Amino acid sequence: MTNQLLTPDVRTHRQQLITSDVAAGSPATPSPSFLVVLDVDSTLIENEVIEMLAECAGSLTQVAHITERAMSGELDFQQSLRSRVATLAGLPVTCFEDVAAEIRVTAGVPELVAGLHAAGGRIGVVSGGFHELVDDVAVSLGLDHWRANRLEVVDGLLTGNVVGPVVDAEAKASALVEWAAASGIPLARTVAVGDGANDLRMMHTAGLSVAFNARQVVRDAAHLAIDTRDLSQLLPLLGLRG
Repeated sequence: MTNQLLTPDVRTHRQQLITSDVAAGSPATPSPSFLVVLDVDSTLIENEVIEMLAECAGSLTQVAHITERAMSGELDFQQSLRSRVATLAGLPVTCFEDVAAEIRVTAGVPELVAGLHAAGGRIGVVSGGFHELVDDVAVSLGLDHWRANRLEVVDGLLTGNVVGPVVDAEAKASALVEWAAASGIPLARTVAVGDGANDLRMMHTAGLSVAFNARQVVRDAAHLAIDTRDLSQLLPLLGLRG
C-alpha cells in the first residue's frame, strides 16, 4: 500500500472514522460498524466488463479508447456509456456466459467481505457496468447491496441501449447514502473505493475515500490510495485487522 498519502491529517481523519458514534454525546449507544461501497470494474474485479463485451462484438478498440477517456474525466460518463453500449447492438445474450467465465475477482475481496461482516458491517458495490454480469458475482461473494445498469434485449439480442436511468456519478453517491440510511450507519462511517472519475462523487460523500490503483484525478481527490491489487488492505485502515 502506498504510504505517501498517509499523512498525519489522513491518520487523524481515519481515527475519527473508526471512533465516531451514532449520536454525538451518547456514549451508551454503541457505534455501528462500517458500510464500504466499491466500484466494480477494475476494483472489485480485475476486468472491464464493457470491454469484454466489446471484444465479443468486434468493437474493443473503439470502446477501450472511450472507456479510458471517461475514467480520466475527459468525457461525460452517461454519454460515453451510451456510446459504448451502442457498439454492442446485435450481440446475442449467450455472450454473457462467455464473459462471466472470464471475470476474475480482485485479490482480498473474500477476506474484506468476511472481515466487515464479522464486525457487523455492510459491503456493497455500485457499477457503471451491468446487472447481467454483476448479479452473479455479488451473490457469490455474499455482498449486501449492489446496483448496476441493465442492457436492453429483444429476441435474444442486445439492442445497443440501456434500460432505465444510467448509473452515473450521482447515482453512485445516492446509492451510498441510501444503503447507509437503510443500515443505520452514519455517513461518517462509510468508505467509498474507486478508480475512475465516475467514482468521485460517492468518494466525496463518504467519510473516507480510497483510490484503488486509480487514475490521477481520483488519487488527487482521495483521502488515501492503495496501489497494490489487494482489497483486504482496507481492513487495517478500519481497525479491523493489524
